[in-house]
Amino acid sequence: MGVFDFVKDAGAKIGIGESKSEEEAKAAAAAAAKQADVQHAAEEQAAKVAAQVKARKASAEQAARAENLAEAKKSAALEQYVLDLGLAVSKLDVRFDDGLATVTGEVSDQDTRERVILAIGNSAGVERVSEELTVVAPAAPAPAPEAVAAPPAPPEPQMHVVVKGETLSKIAKEYYGDAMKYPVIFEANKPMLTDPDKIYVGQVLRIPAL
Repeated sequence: MGVFDFVKDAGAKIGIGESKSEEEAKAAAAAAAKQADVQHAAEEQAAKVAAQVKARKASAEQAARAENLAEAKKSAALEQYVLDLGLAVSKLDVRFDDGLATVTGEVSDQDTRERVILAIGNSAGVERVSEELTVVAPAAPAPAPEAVAAPPAPPEPQMHVVVKGETLSKIAKEYYGDAMKYPVIFEANKPMLTDPDKIYVGQVLRIPAL
């Protein structure tokens, strides 16, 4: 009798460890578990993204509703401002949208039309004015047989944007050659102007022809 030496890890595995089929089954199970984990993680990520998209959509809708409400309030405020100035406009409608004010209605003359445009355009937040005002002149009486032709319409006023350092006197000097004619400009811009000394940079003024 004696003791014989063998290589421990060589030879057939009999009742020791796992068989090849067991190892393959275990590897397959591990791969399946890993795949399940990956799938679960993907589903969680997809759910998270969907929740984020839904939240962003809800936030965008809420922001849009808030913007629409603000623009509706601005539209109503512009309408009321024109009416408070005493400008005679019938069927007045002002729609404000992202800096653009669209005004429609009927006025009796060109003078009122221009005052309405300036009143709205010189309001905070308004960048552009799209006007569709209709000048509806009152019906003229039938002319007598010997009546002469009506005089030509006066030239339309110019528009002037106030820059730093300007006053109505300086503007009058520029357009009329006479600084003392500033009241002409002041009157042409009532009731938006309430004081000849209160003009501001960026304000648009009517400069009537003399």
